Amino acid sequence: MPRRVTYLVLKYLHVIGATVILGTGSGIAFFMLMAHRSRDTVFVARTAGIVVLADVVFTATAVVAQPVTGLLLVRETGQALTDGWMLASLALYAVAGAFWLPVVWMQIRMRDLARSAAADGRALPPEYHRLFHIWFAFGFPGFGAVMAIVWLMIAKPG
Repeated sequence: MPRRVTYLVLKYLHVIGATVILGTGSGIAFFMLMAHRSRDTVFVARTAGIVVLADVVFTATAVVAQPVTGLLLVRETGQALTDGWMLASLALYAVAGAFWLPVVWMQIRMRDLARSAAADGRALPPEYHRLFHIWFAFGFPGFGAVMAIVWLMIAKPG
């Protein structure tokens, strides 16, 4: 495969990965928020189950693919990992991960709490509401870090 084709395929995969992270993240946030606002325990339980599945299938796959395609792009282009925008991107990726990993656990716990409440015909318990507020708050720095990374990838400031 000629070098130009290799670069374009890697760049394409890298952009698709960023798109999947942003798209799945915003979709998950929207659907979970709308389910939560409904206060319908059964709806929350079903939505949380889909949210957990989407995070595992789409987000986790893209989260693994991003550093792989990124490092291959660095190798392909001869760019230095020590460039300022690259170091900032890597630091922001760590920040995003530091907020995303607990969010995954919270989503699983909220799903389980909602399923249990739905099965028993109860309202969502206080622990669910506490986790939801933390989950919601964690979304801002996590998602903001990913948005900043995308800007750095595009602008590559000096």
